[in-house]
Amino acid sequence: MLKLLGSALILGAGAWLRWNTLAQQRRQRQTLRALLGALRRMAEEIRMARTALPLLLERLAGQCGPDAAVLFSGAAAALRRGEPLAPVWRTLSGELPLPLQSREVLADLGADLHGDEEAVCKAISLAVQRLEQHREDLENSRQAEEKRVTALCFSGAALLVILLI
Repeated sequence: MLKLLGSALILGAGAWLRWNTLAQQRRQRQTLRALLGALRRMAEEIRMARTALPLLLERLAGQCGPDAAVLFSGAAAALRRGEPLAPVWRTLSGELPLPLQSREVLADLGADLHGDEEAVCKAISLAVQRLEQHREDLENSRQAEEKRVTALCFSGAALLVILLI
């Protein structure tokens, strides 16, 4: 009876690990989608309304998901304090739940968010293009990745059960 209970606990832990891993991947995809939408709105606002950057960043923070909002609200607060945007943007983008490539693209964007309207819009467009490619890659590999995670979690749990029995 004790072995059966231990086996059930191990299999439950494998199921929890699978669920947790897939939830993290889902969070990455959601954050990336939110950032893409916010960056597109940012380029439109800069091009059409010529909104000041601190105000624009605060607006974007209120319109996007919680993870992306941290980036925009932190950057807006730094600009209001008079800090340079590039290092703050780099630090905040490094803390986002995104794949390394996407975080690097965002970090590089922070250095280009100054200067004239045309240069800023070009930098944002380039970042959106690269992030969109990363998003497509994540979506295309999602099903295969879910299968791998499922197989790894449950086969590892089954192996532990077999070894303990």
